[in-house]
Amino acid sequence: MAIMNVNPTRMQMTKLKKQLQTAKRGHKMLKDKRDELMRQFIELVQENKKLRDKVEAELAVCSAAFTNAGAVMSREALESSLMSSKQRTGVDVKFKNVMSVDVPVYSAVSESPDETDIFPYGFAFTSFELDDAVTSLNELLPDLIKLAEMEKSCELMSAEIEKTRRRVNSLEHVMIPRYEETIKYISMKLEENDRSSRTRLMKVKDMLLEKAHHYSEKNK
Repeated sequence: MAIMNVNPTRMQMTKLKKQLQTAKRGHKMLKDKRDELMRQFIELVQENKKLRDKVEAELAVCSAAFTNAGAVMSREALESSLMSSKQRTGVDVKFKNVMSVDVPVYSAVSESPDETDIFPYGFAFTSFELDDAVTSLNELLPDLIKLAEMEKSCELMSAEIEKTRRRVNSLEHVMIPRYEETIKYISMKLEENDRSSRTRLMKVKDMLLEKAHHYSEKNK
């Protein structure tokens, strides 16, 4: 692990020790965030799978209903009946914050309060099989919107988990070891400098004693 390019001084070592403490606190917070995100992500994926299975089953029912309607009505009559719509439905998009991730909240918004407006045709020349097909498709819409919301949330949370994981790994395997190695290096350099200083002081002391009294402590 390469050490940082810093001056080996006590002030620098104190500064690095504070930065190391901050890095360790950040590492713990990010690790806790990653673990909580993973927990919520797994729960969301499980719910998403259940809803997807439900939607696929409902889609099969809708498909069968339209197949039945096509069996009793001509193709031209069926297409003509569904060509125009009385009701327009939009999607309202809001967001909620989950562990610093803004996940979407979708809800269907209808411009018409009349529930019968889901049928874009008159009932005189259509079959009840088509009514069943349109009704089943309308009942499926909330689940489809919810499924889209959950899958988008899974995608966003997955990206945030990966980003947090990279930050945790960077702190754990790069930054924190680098701080520790640099602090260790500075500590060793300071100890080496202290030993050198003591040795020089002892030599100066011996030289002064010898000069003043023609005496050296070495001869004691």
